[in-house]
Amino acid sequence: MIDVGDRVPDKAVATDGGGTMALSDLAGGKAVIYFYPKDDTPGCTTEAQGFRDVIGDFTAAGVTVVGVSKDGVAKHDRFKAKHDLPFTLISDGDGTLCEAFGTWVQKSMYGRTYFGIDRATFLVDAEGVVRRVWRKVKVKGHVDEVLEAARDL
Repeated sequence: MIDVGDRVPDKAVATDGGGTMALSDLAGGKAVIYFYPKDDTPGCTTEAQGFRDVIGDFTAAGVTVVGVSKDGVAKHDRFKAKHDLPFTLISDGDGTLCEAFGTWVQKSMYGRTYFGIDRATFLVDAEGVVRRVWRKVKVKGHVDEVLEAARDL
């Protein structure tokens, strides 16, 4: 499981718009990689809109924002268009990024257990090293906390 001080894996991944990228493409600048359970669900939409609403502040701080879920590229495209999201969404369909970052976890709801993405955010420096981790993220106030940490990095 990736934690503070670890390098992000250099894996090629599918992105919205039918593109691909490697996490090493983020090198040379700071990055926020945030994992979320599912496109177009209430908490995930609120979180994405939060990053969208202050994307100019992240950009001014030299920070690229990238969202990750297991949703497919077509679903990401619809989610981005519907909510005017100005950042890349990664489709981790095979779950390798979720596994590497430790966000694919067993959850429990209403007495039923299942596996899903645990909402988490990783702040990465220009060398690709994780400098801050937020796990079990509560959406309210989270984006502001990440922005503050990114400015201090």
